[in-house]
Amino acid sequence: MKDFAKLVLSQTQDHSEIKTIKPVSGGSINESFYLETEQQSYFLKYHDFAPDNFFYYEQEGLELIRSTNSIQVPEVYSYSDEENYAYLLLEWVEGTKATRTENQLGHLIAKMHQTEAKRHGVDHKTFIGILEQPNQLYNEWVDYYKECRLKRQLDIGIENHHLTGKRRNRFEKLITRLDQFIPKGIKPTYLHGDLWGGNWLVGPNGSPYVIDPSFLYGDRHFDLAFTELFGGFSHDFYQAYSEQNPPESYYEDVKELYQLYYLLVHLNIFGEVYGGAVDRVLKKYIG
Repeated sequence: MKDFAKLVLSQTQDHSEIKTIKPVSGGSINESFYLETEQQSYFLKYHDFAPDNFFYYEQEGLELIRSTNSIQVPEVYSYSDEENYAYLLLEWVEGTKATRTENQLGHLIAKMHQTEAKRHGVDHKTFIGILEQPNQLYNEWVDYYKECRLKRQLDIGIENHHLTGKRRNRFEKLITRLDQFIPKGIKPTYLHGDLWGGNWLVGPNGSPYVIDPSFLYGDRHFDLAFTELFGGFSHDFYQAYSEQNPPESYYEDVKELYQLYYLLVHLNIFGEVYGGAVDRVLKKYIG
């Protein structure tokens, strides 16, 4: 790995000696390393057989979030999607949580969600975990969510036999009735797309950072719903978010419907351990 790290660093302005390189935990897709040179510290993500543009889309998402002048993201120093040479080299982010860290996190995510776009979706494929997501741009969020998110997970679930029988029937009914639950006219805003508790960090001076986006334009409540699915966000976060950008009145009606997408992703990646949660959401909306 040291020879690989030297090759990666040759693509940057840092030509100093490597002092430390060691694996770090976190994530189930890439190998990750802490890399320290005489000049600075880095976070290196590596994948032997990354899909086409895998790291390109991740760095693009980080830069789009940076462009909102809201929540901080790590600096991207270099990346590659070449076979056997796929990596992403980032700034190493490390700090100690301050009293107002999670309050800042809520305000800054809310501010990111106030950056509006023209249409919902994105104009290229993205990835959620190891799953490829087809995308297009739509005028209405409900159409994007139906065509590019839920139908894709339906196809994968049928193929891997996680969506069968009553579960499949309920899901197909839900897709046909989606516009009964999701209103029209939702404004598209900049979204992280994979906003769970493991995808934010504490940086210098207690400042929050977000990492690992699966970027898209869409309903901001889609991000917000995922924060409530697996935890990792405090009361201070939600209070601060609401002060900056209060959720719309329909949020509670669609929250579990938006969480369903992420539950389906986990079902299709990790298996039946998430099946019960999927069934509970489908029963709530379809019966």
